[in-house]
Amino acid sequence: MQWNIPIGLTWMRIALIPVFTALFYIPNTWIAEETVNITAAAIFAVAGITDWLDGFLARHWKQTSDFGAFLDPVADKLMVAVALILLVKLNRTLDLYAMIIIGREITISALREWMAQMGKRNSVAVAYIGKLKTAAQMAAIFLLLLHTSPVGNFGLHFIGNLLMFIASVLTVWSMFYYLKMAWKEFQ
Repeated sequence: MQWNIPIGLTWMRIALIPVFTALFYIPNTWIAEETVNITAAAIFAVAGITDWLDGFLARHWKQTSDFGAFLDPVADKLMVAVALILLVKLNRTLDLYAMIIIGREITISALREWMAQMGKRNSVAVAYIGKLKTAAQMAAIFLLLLHTSPVGNFGLHFIGNLLMFIASVLTVWSMFYYLKMAWKEFQ
């Protein structure tokens, strides 16, 4: 494995996951809930920004690698899965949304791995619908983590869950899109 800044940013995202998780297990007598929410949302935002940044830098500096291509989506899926599980535990979103999103991620990751072994990974390359799903999902998780703000609740819970519903619909739609693309390779 070659070490470079894009790979370092990906490892940083993975290292943030236990810190992110630990925030929700700190006794509320030590730290206010609003502080936990804002800090967790900030960590999630940093993870999202570094996800974009590591890919941009890897392409710009021509430092792409097979290991980076493997590790980057793993880091993303770990952070999203942990965030969704915590949001369900905190009763901020429906478990159904978490099951749909996590289930789809496992299914499509396995499909991509299988297609890669067949030398046809490009047939399930990221599509526009997948990018829309990710945008809705990330915004929803950010708002649901923030939950409240220091100046009051501006309906973040409602908007976050509306976006989570949209993300879930796009998740199912994109899963069927990728399965359809893969199916063409089998015919």
